[in-house]
Amino acid sequence: MSFKINNLSSIFIILFFSSCLVSISFTQQVHESSEINRKDMDTTVSPAVDFFEYANGTWLKNTEIPAAYSGWGSFYVLGDQNLDKLKNILINVENKKNVKKGSSEQFVRDFYYTGMDTIDIERQNFKPIEKDLDAVNSIKNLNDFYRELARVQLGYSNPLFSFGSGADAKNSKLNIAQLYQSGLGLPDRDYYLKDDPNSKTIRADYLQLIKKSFMLIGYDSAKAMDNANSILILETELAKASMPRVEERDPNKIYHKMPVKKLISLSPDFNWNVYFKNIGVTKFNEINVAQPEFFKEISSIVHSTPIETLKEYLKWNIIRSAEPYLSDPFVDANFNFYGKVLNGTKEMQPRWKRVLGAINGNIGMELGKLFVKQYFPPYAKKRAMELVHNLMASLKNRIEKVDWMSPETKKAALYKLSKFTVKIGYPDKWKSYKGLLISRDSYFGNALSASIFNTRKDLAKIGKPVDKTEWGMTPQTVNAYYNPENNEIVFPAGILQPPFFDPKADDAINYGGIGAVIGHEMTHGFDDEGRLYDADGNMKDWWTKQDAENFDKRANKIVDQFDGYIAVDSLHINGKLTEGENIADLGGINISFDAFKKTEEFKNGKPIDGFTPAQRFFLSFANIWKIKNRPERLRLRVKVDPHSPEQFRVDGPLSNTPAFWDAFNVKPGEPMRRSGDKLVKIW
Repeated sequence: MSFKINNLSSIFIILFFSSCLVSISFTQQVHESSEINRKDMDTTVSPAVDFFEYANGTWLKNTEIPAAYSGWGSFYVLGDQNLDKLKNILINVENKKNVKKGSSEQFVRDFYYTGMDTIDIERQNFKPIEKDLDAVNSIKNLNDFYRELARVQLGYSNPLFSFGSGADAKNSKLNIAQLYQSGLGLPDRDYYLKDDPNSKTIRADYLQLIKKSFMLIGYDSAKAMDNANSILILETELAKASMPRVEERDPNKIYHKMPVKKLISLSPDFNWNVYFKNIGVTKFNEINVAQPEFFKEISSIVHSTPIETLKEYLKWNIIRSAEPYLSDPFVDANFNFYGKVLNGTKEMQPRWKRVLGAINGNIGMELGKLFVKQYFPPYAKKRAMELVHNLMASLKNRIEKVDWMSPETKKAALYKLSKFTVKIGYPDKWKSYKGLLISRDSYFGNALSASIFNTRKDLAKIGKPVDKTEWGMTPQTVNAYYNPENNEIVFPAGILQPPFFDPKADDAINYGGIGAVIGHEMTHGFDDEGRLYDADGNMKDWWTKQDAENFDKRANKIVDQFDGYIAVDSLHINGKLTEGENIADLGGINISFDAFKKTEEFKNGKPIDGFTPAQRFFLSFANIWKIKNRPERLRLRVKVDPHSPEQFRVDGPLSNTPAFWDAFNVKPGEPMRRSGDKLVKIW
């Protein structure tokens, strides 16, 4: 996967899934054991009919989603526990004397202090953004607009498009300039273009959010509504020009490296020279334009849009991005739409958790240093590395045995696997925040300073070698990822805890939990996207034509399988959007189970609490996906999330897993056993 966190992104959007997992919190006391809890199961449901319900059904029936969340379950519980740990760190730092200026302790302490200083935040109202709003008001022509567009992108969000650095997909050792489509206030282009009742309702509520936000900075109702309508029209034009999310999953479709001169000819009515000068990047010759057709349209959209509309659009990007850091009326307006309407959340999280979310998003590595020092012991890292090595041996064995791949392609696949870089717990080299100033003066000021610092640090990488020691997640994040351009698998300390990983638990629990996660990330190197990159992280076709056709034939079966699942109401999962994650889930469970079979625990077959080792493995797997979602959240995920809802992340891959059938005596013809040409077998 690849990802980019937008500057000052709304906390209420980024707190949930951006990839696999989640790092959020709730104050109720929840005991999350690494053991199998029979009380969570519904044994009136046959494991051969619906294993997710069998494993988690009573928990699902009895669990009420807390009002401050769009869902609840395993990831949420662990994220909550991590936030409690981070709060304890902050309390200790606050009481510490002689904290050195520029240290991790000073950064997180002062950022947190300003975030909790509600008296000053309410007194300031929207004063912190007035200077930038006034700068936008001074725009008189398009060259002024390009200047202010660059300033907004440096500190706030990505109006019109996103510009930054990234590894050249065909020369992964070098960072080059990257341009991507962006500019929408709604989560996906479909919200602007579809006329189903849900999309219409969300557009209407979005208009009200824009109107309310402009009224909060002093606009009268009529002018605020005019702004809302013109901004929605402009964003709809951007949506029409945007590449659909499914197409973006194909790395070949978003790789168009070209000389900067070609970009200028591609988009002639946009003054790129003025823009690049004002964003502070001028000495580069090549750029990847991910969606050329989008940038053709950007040129004409900007040229044909009234300057006053462009100004109000920039203001909207400033306001929307800043709202979570301003006074309560702004926070409430932002939450009422992004929290309540889009995600179904009933109430806001406590302030201290929202402030911690802001610190994680802006200077998370500084907090990460303190987190791992206190909460990630060396033996946990050692045990996790042992699991990784065992699973790598398992995947190697499975690749060697696949019957649809030629020796030539197998050799290349095995070489790629041997070149995997494994990162566990935390970085060996921490990100430097040298030059960033965090003070006790202003919550918004700290967030803006950090955002500008991070953006400039990213832009400074253009034309420089890729630093392969860098991490794309903080250590406290409950998540994991595979980065194809580094050919690396990364497991932060945040996820290396129960129920995913417990060094003291039996092997069935760990292999069914974190083992399946590790196998999942490994399989991403060989899913429909990852397989397009070679051992060095370069996008390169290393497959024979026949092997590629064989892979696609098998992958299309999993697309068809998940297309058939209904996530909520009458909305089906998008099998193509979720293809890579579904392949990884299937691969992960098979790789991990093969590794588990080599343990003494599996070989002796001794039951624990009435379950065989194999049964405990699959129950542990179902336990890590024990999550309940609000319907609003599911509707959003169907449109934007490349991961299937949790029920199908359990039942989907297990219905293709013979070891599961054996463990629970699933007979041919039963729902949890696919067969014939419907059976999916890839890795």
